[in-house]
Amino acid sequence: MQIIRSLFITLLMMIPFLKTYAEELKNNAFLGIDVYTDNAGVQVYSPTFSLMKTLSKHWLIGFKMRIDAIAAASIRFGGPPSNVDAVASASHKSGFEDTRYAPTFLAAYDDGINSAGAGIYYSTEEDYTGKSFFFNYTRQFNQGNTALGFGYSQASDTLDPVFSRDIIKYKDEKKLDISINQLIDRTLSLQFVYSYIDASGFLASPYLYNSQGFEKYPTKRTGNAFAIKALKYIDDKNSMNFSYRYYKDDWEITSHTINVEWLHDLSETLMIGARARYYTQSKSFFTKAAGDYKDTDKFTVIDYRMSAFDSYDIGIPIKYKTSFDSPYTFSFSIDYYRTSHNAYIKRWYGDKYIQALYTTFRVDYAF
Repeated sequence: MQIIRSLFITLLMMIPFLKTYAEELKNNAFLGIDVYTDNAGVQVYSPTFSLMKTLSKHWLIGFKMRIDAIAAASIRFGGPPSNVDAVASASHKSGFEDTRYAPTFLAAYDDGINSAGAGIYYSTEEDYTGKSFFFNYTRQFNQGNTALGFGYSQASDTLDPVFSRDIIKYKDEKKLDISINQLIDRTLSLQFVYSYIDASGFLASPYLYNSQGFEKYPTKRTGNAFAIKALKYIDDKNSMNFSYRYYKDDWEITSHTINVEWLHDLSETLMIGARARYYTQSKSFFTKAAGDYKDTDKFTVIDYRMSAFDSYDIGIPIKYKTSFDSPYTFSFSIDYYRTSHNAYIKRWYGDKYIQALYTTFRVDYAF
């Protein structure tokens, strides 16, 4: 369901969808599973499989498959989760409420100076279908110490709510990224990224409602984001990653995101780290105090993501190899996420805040 998926994506919203596969053109595969659970009664199990195969020295093709199996009180019953739980229990509903299948096909090129990647993505679930394509290009200058990058993606989604509503049943989104990466010295690398986002169509949830009716948002949204990222090599066993992102859109939402990560090599085969993320945002121009909406209001907000709130995330990543030259790498991480107290969260979910635990395990194989 669309709203449950958005809860899951909240924890991942600073993780870019497309990594630069052309960074290393080599045969590799991985198998992993992500597990998400929160105090709103949502559980998501996401097995993922990926296979990358080189065709020549400069070309690679790949396939990735992700499945999201969602176990929660289904929104199809209508109403806030507290009410839905009772209806679901009475109907003896159990098991997965929805399953999303999301394959990605891609190709990459790298000649040492120029690298490029492109692909298509498809996602299908009971009430939502997503289709997109993406492209990125990077060129190195200054003996490899400087790199300029360009990325573009365009998505065209359609929604079909499980109970009939007279709404726009599409959502389109375009995203442009421009980046510059500069090696400052042998121990410090900086990256600057500008992103432009343009969305149109049905941008609210088709399921959230209150006494004044269903949630209603504007049908267009444009945003700009600026980010700076730093990779600092401390010594042979320690390194750190830093990032700051500023975002502002024409809905008057402004956000700030700070990420810090420390990585430590305990041995040639074992790495452990710690990371923290802080996020804060202002409310949209059409957001009022929870419960203050009237039937005559042009827009209605129920989702807390349109209100002012803060959140933080703390996590521990671990990587292990059985030997230094082993083709297998085992990765595990666990993250705890929590929002600030929020009247919108309290009104819909019954709790003052959202807290979630997200774990991931994967095995990579280079061949």
